[in-house]
Parts: sequence; structure tokens; C-alpha cells
Amino acid sequence: MTDDDLLDDSEGAPGDEWEEIDVRDTEADRIARERDREFSQFRDQLKDAEDLKLEESVFDEATYAAIYKLVQDGHIVAFGGPISTGKEANVYEALGPEDTDVAVKIYRINASNFQQMRDYLEGDPRFEGIRGDKKSVVLTWTQKEFSNLQRARAAGVRVPEPIAVQRNVLVMELIGEEDDHAPTLHDVAIENPQTAFEVVREYMRRLYDAGLVHGDLSEYNIVVYEGELVVIDIGQAVTIHHPNAGDFLERDCENVAAFFSRLGVDVDGDSLCGYIHENADPRED
Repeated sequence: MTDDDLLDDSEGAPGDEWEEIDVRDTEADRIARERDREFSQFRDQLKDAEDLKLEESVFDEATYAAIYKLVQDGHIVAFGGPISTGKEANVYEALGPEDTDVAVKIYRINASNFQQMRDYLEGDPRFEGIRGDKKSVVLTWTQKEFSNLQRARAAGVRVPEPIAVQRNVLVMELIGEEDDHAPTLHDVAIENPQTAFEVVREYMRRLYDAGLVHGDLSEYNIVVYEGELVVIDIGQAVTIHHPNAGDFLERDCENVAAFFSRLGVDVDGDSLCGYIHENADPRED
């Protein structure tokens, strides 16, 4: 069979086959290029913002892209200045949809104590098999905080409402007002310590009922906002399956009891821990 026979016997000549493939730019191609240009402009705007210049070390290209995705998805409308800065994460004010104020928590990939993060992750059945590198640990930690917030709210614990998560960026309800952040229990004069203690005790019971232990609960991460007590910094919370869950619960009870006993409440760590065990029926999943 000759080359001419190959051409003649085919359903269509090679030239016809190529003509059937539309190699022109599609609308998706044009949108992709436009998004690339928009992303570059977006990144440059953040880099040039006065409030962010001193904190640029927390941002890498992937973090800019994560924020950009959250903007594209409508979770962030405008980015504001920092609320707090820390070794592991910075928290920023932002404007959400319909003029709502939100908080944007950005974890540093090169977190200084990522090994401690890993210790809280290992033993949690929700995150088995994660790699031990910094990036994997920090990205998993961010997902863990989002998941913890969801579970705590479902259990009736007042925590910031989780809104969205993208890579190492978490968007949640802003507790407080712009430039007027909610004070912690440590920073306010408590009119009725017994009532406040009973609220915190109930939060601890509900968390345990939901199969969670906060792991770092104290007067420094419970804030007062609009007459309510709100538990914050719940990223390190572990499930009851964690090998150190019992020790973490005892530590939480000691911290909470020590604070309220100084205010005249008749409580100690052992009695608080006993109350939680006696009145909670923790979920197993």
C-alpha cells in the first residue's frame, strides 16, 4: 500500500483532521489570562498597602494566590490592617460580603514551632497520614482550626463563625468592631464571676460532648463581646482520641479553675474535670 493509498482510503485527509480541531483561543483561555493579570495587580496592591508592608514576611506567592481565590469566591471584598501578629500567624481585618466585618488569619508556612503543631495533629484520627514537612503541617493545621470551629459551633459553643479556608488562610467572623477588639476575660472586671464560670464550664462540657478538648483554655482566649463569652484560638483543640487528650483536659480545668477561684468562685481543677466527665457523653467520631 502506497502513501497515496493511505491518504485516499482514510475517512479524512490529515489536513481535514487538523481542521476539525479548533486551536483558536477559547473564552476560558482569555479568562485565564485576564485572571492572571488581575492576580498580578491584586498582589501588587497588597504589597504596596501601608498596613501590610511591615508584615510582608508572612506572605508568599501561594498565600497571595489563596487570598486572591477567597476574593474571587466572594468571601473577602477588601483587605484591611493587622489585628494581631504572632510567631505562627497574623490576623487581619477585612470586609466581607454585604459590608460584614471578617477576620483573616494567615499562618506562616515557616512557623517557628511547627513541631508543636505536629504534636497536636498526630493522634487525631481526622488527620492521619500527614507528611512531616512544615508546609503539610501548617496547611493541615489551618484545616483543623476550620473543622474545630465548625464542630464547636454545632455543639452550641460560642466561637467565631468559620466562613472559608484556602490553603494557609482562614476567614472567620470578626469578634469585635473595627479598631475596637473584644477584650479577654483577663482584661475586664467581671460583675458576676459565678455566672461567667458556669458559662465557661458549660462550654467545656459541650466541647467534650462533641468529642473535643480545647487544649489551651484560659482567661486569655475567652473574650467578652456583646454580653457573650466567646472562645477563640481553637486551632489546637484535639479529639478525645488524641493520646494527650486527658492531660489537655486536666490542664484546661486547672487554668479555668485557678482564674475563677481568684475571683471567689468555689472551684478547683479536679472538681471541674469531674463535672465534665460526669455530665458529658462525648461523640466517638
